[in-house]
Amino acid sequence: MDENQIDREDPHFQLHCIRHSAAHIMAHAVQNIFPEAKFAIGPVIKDGFYYDMDLPRALTTEDLETIEKEMKKIVKSNKRFDREVWDKDKALEWFGEHGQDYKLEIIAGIDADEPISVYHEGEFTDLCAGPHVGYTKACKNFKLLKVSGAYWRGDEKNPMLQRVYGTAWKTKEELEKYLYQLEEAAKRDHRKLGRELGLVMFHEYAPGSPFWLPKGATLFKTLSEKMRNYNLRNGYVEVRTPQMFRKELWQTSGHWDHYRDNMFVFEEDEHNHIGLKAMNCPSHMLIFKSDRRSYRDLPMRIHDQGVLHRNEKSGALSGLTRVRMFSQDDAHLFVTPDQIESELNRLLQMAKSTYEVFDMKFSKVYLSTRPDDFMGEIEAWDQAEASLEKVIKEAGLNYEINAGDGAFYGPKIDFIIEDALGREWQTATVQLDFQLPLNFELKYVDENNEMKTPIVIHRAIYGSLERFIGVLIEHYAGAFPVWLAPVQCHVLNLGEAHIEFAEQVHAKLVAAGVKSHLDTRNESVNYKIREAQVQQVPYMLVIGDRELENQTVAVRHLRDGNQGAVPIEEFIEKILAEADVDFTDPVM
Repeated sequence: MDENQIDREDPHFQLHCIRHSAAHIMAHAVQNIFPEAKFAIGPVIKDGFYYDMDLPRALTTEDLETIEKEMKKIVKSNKRFDREVWDKDKALEWFGEHGQDYKLEIIAGIDADEPISVYHEGEFTDLCAGPHVGYTKACKNFKLLKVSGAYWRGDEKNPMLQRVYGTAWKTKEELEKYLYQLEEAAKRDHRKLGRELGLVMFHEYAPGSPFWLPKGATLFKTLSEKMRNYNLRNGYVEVRTPQMFRKELWQTSGHWDHYRDNMFVFEEDEHNHIGLKAMNCPSHMLIFKSDRRSYRDLPMRIHDQGVLHRNEKSGALSGLTRVRMFSQDDAHLFVTPDQIESELNRLLQMAKSTYEVFDMKFSKVYLSTRPDDFMGEIEAWDQAEASLEKVIKEAGLNYEINAGDGAFYGPKIDFIIEDALGREWQTATVQLDFQLPLNFELKYVDENNEMKTPIVIHRAIYGSLERFIGVLIEHYAGAFPVWLAPVQCHVLNLGEAHIEFAEQVHAKLVAAGVKSHLDTRNESVNYKIREAQVQQVPYMLVIGDRELENQTVAVRHLRDGNQGAVPIEEFIEKILAEADVDFTDPVM
C-alpha cells in the first residue's frame, strides 16, 4: 500500500492499519511462545488478516488461546510501531542472522537499489511495507479464528506452513457483531444444512461433483424451470450442446491458449485432443453459424443449462460454492450494434427482478476492464467498456471499476448481492464480446444486404445453479419460502383411524400441484411435528378425530404455529397463492 496515496482519515485505511498491525502483533506473540518460528507473509484480507508460519509443531485450539493471551499483553504494553528503511545487504544480513528463511527469499526478489522497509515494535522486527497504527493499543479489539495449512507461495512443491486467521475492528461492538455473524454463518453453512436437510451429498470418488438427493433435485428443478420460463417469455430459445469438443473448437475460441489449464483435456488418439466443455459460448457460436442469418433474426437469444466441467484444484473445492461439475443459467445474445444498449438494459432489469424475489439486493456492481492477455483490438474494447459503463450509470447502480479483470474476449459486469446476514456474493454476470464472433467468422445480412459481424452478450443471472443454491441455503438458513421449498407440507395423522383420510388429503394436495409428504408412521404427532420442523417444512397438516368428522385439516405453520382448522380446498387455495411467485418481465 503506497502511503503517499492514502487518505489517513479514511475509515477503510484506518481499519486496514489496525488489521495489518494485528497480524504483526500476532507474529510477535508467536515468536515469544515459539522462539524458533519462521515467518512468511501476513497480509490483510477481507474482514481480517492471516499470517503464514513455519512452526515446530501443529497448532491446536488451545494454542490459539495462548497466542491471544500473549497478544493482549503486547497490546496492553502499548508499544510504538517504528519504521526503518534498510538497504538490501543489511536486510539479508539481519534476517539471515535470525534464521528467517522465508523473509530472505522475499528480499532476494527485491531489486538491489530498492529500499527495504522494516517495522520495529518492542523487541520484534518484521519485514513489512506498512502502514501500521501508531501504538499497539489501537489493536485491542481482535480475535483469532482458526488455523489451516497453506503451501509457501501457493505451490504444492513448497513447504506446508500453518496459516493463522484473525479479525480486528475499531470498536468492541463491531468485533462482537462480526463474531455473531460468524456464528450465524456457521449455523447456516450450506455444507452442513445441505446434508441435514437431505438436499445434496458429496463423495471422494467424485471430487467437486455434487450428488443431488431427491429434495435437492426438486429444488434444482424449481429454480431451473423458473429461469427457463422467464427466458422463454423474454424471447430466448433453449438449446443443448455436446459435452466434448476437439481442441480445434477451443483453439478457434481462444480458450486453448487462455484457459486450457482450467479444462479437463485428454487424447482422442495420437493426433487429436478432446476438451470437456467448460463453457457454452463456443458451441453457441457454431449454432449461430449453422444457418444464414438476417438482421431481422437479431437479437438472437440462446439459452443453455447444460452441464459444464472445470478443472479446479482440489484444495479450492468448497461444497456447492466451488465445484468441478455445474450448470449455469447461461445465455448468449447475438445483436447488432444498435441493439447493444437496449439488450443490456433488459438484462439489468431481469437480474434486478430475479433477486428481488429472493429478498436480495444489489450492493454494487463491478465493471471489469481489459486484461493484459486480451484478444482483439483496443478500439473494440474501448467501445465495449464504454457501452457497459453507460448502461450501469443510467441504471443508477453503485459501481466500481475492476481494472484488468475482464475475460480475455471482453469486459464484463459482475453483480454483488447481499444475503440475510449482510454478506456479499458475486452472482450474475454480463459480458460484452466483440472478439469471439470475429474468431468464428460469424455474419448476418444487414438491411443494406451487406455482411456484418454480430456482437455477442454473454449473461448468467443465477450464475452457477450449484453455487446459487449454496448461497440460497445460507440466505434462508434452509427455511425456504413456500414456492421454493422442496417439500411444502407434511400430512400427519394422529392415529390409525385417521390414515385413510390423511391419504385422501395427501392425494388432493398432490393432484393440485402441492409438494406434499404423507407421514403415517406409528409415532406420536408431536414427534412427527418436531421432525417436520427440523426439516424446515413450511406447513404441517394434522388430522385427528375432529378433522375427520368435519373433513378439515388443522394447519400448523413452521414459524407462526397453529393456524386453526380449515377445509382442505381452502388450504390448497392458500398455499397455491403463496407459491404463485415469478420474476417480473422487463418494461421496454
